[in-house]
Amino acid sequence: MKTELSFQKLLLAFFAFIVLMIIARFIYTGSHGFVFLIWNVFLAWIPFYASSFFKQLQNAPVGKQALLFFTWLLFFPNALYIITDLVHLDMDTRVPKWFDAVLLFTAAVTGLMMGLVSLLRAEKFLSGKFKKSTVNVSMVVILFLGSFGVYLGRFLRWNSWDIVSNPLNLLVSIGQRFIFPFDHLRTWGITLQLTILFWLLYMAVKKLPAGVTTA
Repeated sequence: MKTELSFQKLLLAFFAFIVLMIIARFIYTGSHGFVFLIWNVFLAWIPFYASSFFKQLQNAPVGKQALLFFTWLLFFPNALYIITDLVHLDMDTRVPKWFDAVLLFTAAVTGLMMGLVSLLRAEKFLSGKFKKSTVNVSMVVILFLGSFGVYLGRFLRWNSWDIVSNPLNLLVSIGQRFIFPFDHLRTWGITLQLTILFWLLYMAVKKLPAGVTTA
């Protein structure tokens, strides 16, 4: 519990740093550019927060556990998505590139930390229900789905809310890529690339000797 609280305080420090940089950027330029990062970090926090209930609901009714898990899975890509905000570094502004690079990188790291910690919690949750080999495969599948979600958000501009507000068009868009995979090679190339990256990062976090891995 102490480690978890310390990590949450560290996340608050990261968030405060991001907000301060955005304020400094606004004072310098008078522009609201990159304010969207606050919203993106908030979306990344949702699966992190949802995952905090995995331990509490370990012995809850199956339906309740399933609802929590799929809610977490639905929002999980938001925590990975922020790394794609690095594309905004090519924006032509009066702000020095190094400043925007630090701002975008900080937001990306914050989102990734919350995402990977939430994935660690999900793995512990699943480990109490399935054998190790099944859980290991599940982690790869989850990262693949998360990476596919990142693609849907960055390149097709879908978001988690569309599963409720525009489910039919979202399902058609997804279905086309699964039914005709060779017509959408970029989709699967980017998804595979991101899956490998996130898997490597996740494995690296799991190898850390102490810290958030115990949260």
